[in-house]
Amino acid sequence: MQPNDEPWFDHEKLEVYREAIGFVAWLSPILEGTLRATDVRDHLDRASNSIALNIAEGNGKYAPKDRCRFFDTAHGSSLECAAGLDILVAKQKLAPNEIRPGKERLQRIVRMLIGLIKRNSTRDYDRGGE
Repeated sequence: MQPNDEPWFDHEKLEVYREAIGFVAWLSPILEGTLRATDVRDHLDRASNSIALNIAEGNGKYAPKDRCRFFDTAHGSSLECAAGLDILVAKQKLAPNEIRPGKERLQRIVRMLIGLIKRNSTRDYDRGGE
Protein backbone atom coordinates (compact mmCIF):
# COMPACT_ATOMS: atom_id res chain seq x y z
CA MET A 1 0.00 0.00 0.00
CA GLN A 2 1.19 3.43 -0.82
CA PRO A 3 0.52 6.22 1.72
CA ASN A 4 -1.91 7.98 -0.64
CA ASP A 5 -3.94 4.88 -1.52
CA GLU A 6 -7.60 5.21 -0.62
CA PRO A 7 -8.45 2.55 1.99
CA TRP A 8 -11.10 0.02 1.03
CA PHE A 9 -11.32 -1.58 4.48
CA ASP A 10 -11.00 -0.28 8.04
CA HIS A 11 -7.78 -2.18 8.78
CA GLU A 12 -6.08 -0.36 5.91
CA LYS A 13 -6.46 2.87 7.88
CA LEU A 14 -4.34 1.53 10.74
CA GLU A 15 -0.74 2.75 10.81
CA VAL A 16 0.37 -0.62 12.22
CA TYR A 17 -1.17 -2.43 9.25
CA ARG A 18 0.59 -0.10 6.82
CA GLU A 19 3.89 -0.74 8.63
CA ALA A 20 3.29 -4.50 8.44
CA ILE A 21 2.69 -4.28 4.69
CA GLY A 22 5.82 -2.15 4.41
CA PHE A 23 7.80 -4.82 6.25
CA VAL A 24 6.57 -7.51 3.83
CA ALA A 25 7.57 -5.27 0.91
CA TRP A 26 11.03 -4.70 2.45
CA LEU A 27 11.57 -8.39 3.24
CA SER A 28 10.40 -9.93 -0.04
CA PRO A 29 13.36 -8.97 -2.24
CA ILE A 30 15.78 -9.98 0.51
CA LEU A 31 14.21 -13.43 0.76
CA GLU A 32 14.00 -13.88 -3.01
CA GLY A 33 17.31 -12.32 -3.99
CA THR A 34 19.86 -13.38 -1.45
CA LEU A 35 18.71 -16.62 0.08
CA ARG A 36 18.20 -20.10 -1.20
CA ALA A 37 15.23 -22.07 0.09
CA THR A 38 15.80 -22.63 3.77
CA ASP A 39 13.62 -23.24 6.79
CA VAL A 40 14.39 -19.74 8.05
CA ARG A 41 13.42 -18.17 4.72
CA ASP A 42 10.09 -20.01 4.63
CA HIS A 43 9.42 -19.24 8.28
CA LEU A 44 10.19 -15.55 7.82
CA ASP A 45 7.89 -15.39 4.81
CA ARG A 46 5.00 -16.99 6.71
CA ALA A 47 5.57 -14.95 9.88
CA SER A 48 5.79 -11.64 8.02
CA ASN A 49 2.52 -12.40 6.21
CA SER A 50 0.96 -13.42 9.52
CA ILE A 51 1.58 -9.98 11.01
CA ALA A 52 -0.56 -8.18 8.43
CA LEU A 53 -3.17 -10.93 8.19
CA ASN A 54 -3.75 -11.06 11.95
CA ILE A 55 -3.94 -7.27 12.25
CA ALA A 56 -6.59 -7.22 9.53
CA GLU A 57 -8.59 -10.06 11.02
CA GLY A 58 -8.32 -8.75 14.57
CA ASN A 59 -9.44 -5.30 13.54
CA GLY A 60 -12.58 -6.87 12.07
CA LYS A 61 -13.61 -8.48 15.36
CA TYR A 62 -16.12 -6.77 17.62
CA ALA A 63 -15.36 -8.39 20.97
CA PRO A 64 -12.26 -6.90 22.61
CA LYS A 65 -11.07 -10.37 23.70
CA ASP A 66 -11.19 -11.59 20.08
CA ARG A 67 -9.41 -8.46 18.81
CA CYS A 68 -6.73 -8.87 21.45
CA ARG A 69 -6.11 -12.53 20.53
CA PHE A 70 -5.37 -11.64 16.89
CA PHE A 71 -3.23 -8.64 17.82
CA ASP A 72 -1.33 -10.87 20.23
CA THR A 73 -0.68 -13.37 17.43
CA ALA A 74 0.56 -10.54 15.19
CA HIS A 75 2.85 -9.45 18.05
CA GLY A 76 4.28 -12.96 18.31
CA SER A 77 4.82 -13.11 14.55
CA SER A 78 6.67 -9.78 14.72
CA LEU A 79 9.04 -11.19 17.33
CA GLU A 80 9.51 -14.32 15.20
CA CYS A 81 10.53 -12.11 12.29
CA ALA A 82 13.04 -10.25 14.46
CA ALA A 83 14.54 -13.58 15.58
CA GLY A 84 14.57 -14.85 11.99
CA LEU A 85 16.57 -11.83 10.91
CA ASP A 86 19.02 -12.47 13.76
CA ILE A 87 19.39 -16.08 12.62
CA LEU A 88 20.21 -14.96 9.09
CA VAL A 89 22.97 -12.74 10.50
CA ALA A 90 24.23 -15.59 12.71
CA LYS A 91 24.37 -17.86 9.65
CA GLN A 92 26.20 -15.10 7.77
CA LYS A 93 23.49 -14.89 5.09
CA LEU A 94 23.03 -11.18 5.84
CA ALA A 95 25.10 -8.50 7.55
CA PRO A 96 23.82 -6.64 10.62
CA ASN A 97 23.49 -3.39 8.66
CA GLU A 98 21.30 -5.17 6.09
CA ILE A 99 18.68 -6.15 8.67
CA ARG A 100 18.63 -2.83 10.52
CA PRO A 101 15.76 -1.26 8.49
CA GLY A 102 13.64 -4.36 9.07
CA LYS A 103 14.38 -4.45 12.78
CA GLU A 104 13.50 -0.76 13.08
CA ARG A 105 10.18 -1.32 11.31
CA LEU A 106 9.45 -4.38 13.47
CA GLN A 107 10.15 -2.34 16.58
CA ARG A 108 7.53 0.23 15.51
CA ILE A 109 5.06 -2.56 14.73
CA VAL A 110 5.59 -4.18 18.13
CA ARG A 111 5.08 -0.87 19.96
CA MET A 112 1.81 -0.21 18.13
CA LEU A 113 0.58 -3.77 18.67
CA ILE A 114 1.29 -3.56 22.39
CA GLY A 115 -0.81 -0.41 22.49
CA LEU A 116 -3.68 -2.15 20.67
CA ILE A 117 -3.41 -5.17 22.97
CA LYS A 118 -3.48 -3.01 26.09
CA ARG A 119 -6.43 -1.04 24.76
CA ASN A 120 -8.43 -4.20 24.05
CA SER A 121 -7.40 -6.27 27.05
CA THR A 122 -9.16 -6.61 30.38
CA ARG A 123 -5.81 -7.41 31.99
CA ASP A 124 -4.60 -4.85 34.53
CA TYR A 125 -1.33 -3.53 33.10
CA ASP A 126 1.13 -1.48 35.11
CA ARG A 127 0.05 2.08 34.43
CA GLY A 128 3.28 3.63 35.70
CA GLY A 129 2.08 4.82 39.10
CA GLU A 130 -1.59 5.47 38.38
